[in-house]
Amino acid sequence: MSVFTRGAASSARTRSILAGLAIVGAGAFVLSGCSSSSTPTASESASPTAEEKVDPAANCAPGDPGTGPLQIATILPQTGNLAYLNPPAEAGAGLAVEDINAAGGVLDQPVVVDPVTDSGGAADMSVSTASANEIVSSTAQVVIGAESSGVTLNFVDTVMEACRVQISPANTADSLSGYSSYFFRTAPPDRVQGPALGNLILSDGNTNVAFLVFNDPYGTGLRDQVEKTIVDGGGEITYGASGDGTEFPPGQETFSSEVTAAIDSAPDAIVVLAFDETKKIIPELQAQGWDMTKVYFSDGNTASYADTFDPGTLEGAQGTIPGYYPDEAFRGRLNDYYKSTAGADLTDFSYSLESYDAITLAALAAQKGGGTDAATIQANLAAVSGTDGGESCDDYASCKALLDGGSDIAYKAKSAIGPFNEQNDPSSAQISVYKFDASNVPVWFSSVAMDVTLSEE
Repeated sequence: MSVFTRGAASSARTRSILAGLAIVGAGAFVLSGCSSSSTPTASESASPTAEEKVDPAANCAPGDPGTGPLQIATILPQTGNLAYLNPPAEAGAGLAVEDINAAGGVLDQPVVVDPVTDSGGAADMSVSTASANEIVSSTAQVVIGAESSGVTLNFVDTVMEACRVQISPANTADSLSGYSSYFFRTAPPDRVQGPALGNLILSDGNTNVAFLVFNDPYGTGLRDQVEKTIVDGGGEITYGASGDGTEFPPGQETFSSEVTAAIDSAPDAIVVLAFDETKKIIPELQAQGWDMTKVYFSDGNTASYADTFDPGTLEGAQGTIPGYYPDEAFRGRLNDYYKSTAGADLTDFSYSLESYDAITLAALAAQKGGGTDAATIQANLAAVSGTDGGESCDDYASCKALLDGGSDIAYKAKSAIGPFNEQNDPSSAQISVYKFDASNVPVWFSSVAMDVTLSEE
């Protein structure tokens, strides 16, 4: 039975699962001279925050430690243009809860997941607004989600002002770095993925680059970081540059004029930064004769199109996804959990590890602090992630045993992220590179480890 106390059945009916990411042996690919064993530093960049930023959780104050069960709310995309990311996120979160409860729970009580809500997509923010209101009306102390940075920015203040801890497994917008003392994420900001994607494009010999990007904090923020890397590397943006005003709105259906303009700018490569809109952009690129091996994607659309396009359509195209690709054993565990709850195989693992880590870290913070209230969890999240050092442990059971014995811990995250930094971002992270095969499935090719610099305030 699913650990999700309600909403799981309807979620299983409404989720849109894209066919999966296959795995092959690691390639010998190098990103701008940096292999998976090195740790280059992502370029610093100012987050687009207000001059006088006020923490929306500024009025939250410690109280008596909570003694009830740890209650976690989820706000994940059951509908909308990111619904395909719900299965791996739900699998990671659900498996984490199973592992925690199998090890005795938190403070000798099982973790409860309720409410389970829909974040929707960027084209209809009313969904996430309603879900956030449901969450803050509940007694959940921790919120897991959302997958989209733009969606999170729509409701995050509601959650912060209600003094709930939010941990996103997938938000990457730079503007969320240090957004609030109560907001954390287990995915790295775009100033990490941007250089990785930009260096991939440059290393393939592309110097003139066009962007097709939707007008969303994730899309424009990542575009700006990729653009900076390409320009700093001697390249030129021929279409879709920051300030050009060529972004299209989320949910747009036709792209003939945008694709024509991009191709007419004579680029060596085209970068598509979008979600479901990608399914309309690809046929237009193909119809206008573009070489699909010269198309690059990012995490939001580096997904399987096996059931969408004719075989071979995307063969040779490439993309990046923040995070570490799960090993075979853990993929098996995630799949077994998902199959037992949804009745289907889990074929996409994007952000599954980050979801697992988000819930595990929240549980360890409550266990360390001796309370399940949000303030106690918030105060201990950085410590259990290893910010201040501690004894290394790689699962809830072993970490709990160390805590119970009075030791400080440093949880070794499944997603290979480093401890939280001052802005509640991972201090380091992996960016994985995928290449599409003949069946239009992105196949893991290599990973590069990168440090996360602090954004300028």
